[in-house]
Amino acid sequence: MNPATLDSSPAGTLLTFTVKDSSGNDVAGTVAMNAANTVATFTPTESALRADAKYSAMITKAAESAGGTAISDPVEWSFTTSAKPFTAQAPVNLGTAGTFAILTKTGITDVYASSVVGNVGTSPITGAALLLRCTEVAGMIYTVNAAGPLPCRTTSPNSLTVAVGDMGLAYTDAAGRSIPDFTELGAGEIGGLTLVPGLYKWGSSVLISTSVTLNGGPNDVWIFQIAGGLKQASATSVTLAGGAKAKNIFWQAGDVVSIGTTAHFEGVLLAKTLIAVKTGASANSRLLAQTAVTLEQNAITQPTE
Repeated sequence: MNPATLDSSPAGTLLTFTVKDSSGNDVAGTVAMNAANTVATFTPTESALRADAKYSAMITKAAESAGGTAISDPVEWSFTTSAKPFTAQAPVNLGTAGTFAILTKTGITDVYASSVVGNVGTSPITGAALLLRCTEVAGMIYTVNAAGPLPCRTTSPNSLTVAVGDMGLAYTDAAGRSIPDFTELGAGEIGGLTLVPGLYKWGSSVLISTSVTLNGGPNDVWIFQIAGGLKQASATSVTLAGGAKAKNIFWQAGDVVSIGTTAHFEGVLLAKTLIAVKTGASANSRLLAQTAVTLEQNAITQPTE
């Protein structure tokens, strides 16, 4: 197929691939082709269609082949969503790692001045790899030895060993949750979507190219299982609605996490490798990295209860 006749942002711009509910109302969303231009995927702007509900979809005669031939007649079909409710997830148990705003194994770099509200620590690497200044942290700074920021750092190798171990267990917990509610949503592009609570799974990386909204109640839980990296574009936001709380949002990423310049992020980050927070970005988050965290004049605040 010719992707130019099917792709749309937002869907409906070209009136080629549409989805309607049982009352005939259009379902907002985006349409994208796969790399081979053989499969068109409609992704609702709301991550969830209603359970046990009937919908209709149509591809109109505006769709063309790669050679420019339009389909002769519209193609229309209907489907009914599953009656199964979404899997209610328990929060990921952070253990003592949940007492840190930033916890890493290989250090914290910083372009002065950042602001961190909450405890900071790094282990097993020496405290000399923790480059925040005392004036930048409203909390305790823990190191494994007598190196690190003075006069505020506290040497506590045993408690750090436990916390780093708990960080690894939390990562495994998040990565091991089964029966996802959503798989490969948006082919990894979630910018512009509104995400309901649940378990999300991707086999590659995830991109937030425009702001994304998480809409749910104060006790609802989101778990994002990302096999690759997570990249948030500059000047975008992760926004919470409906009473959703950052402490109940868990982003598990198997590769580098990047929060773009002046962007705002929400939720607990459990990263297998680096968490890079770019210039002027802010996060209502815990940055729990199994390698390093890099800061550049950022504001990091641990989520409140």
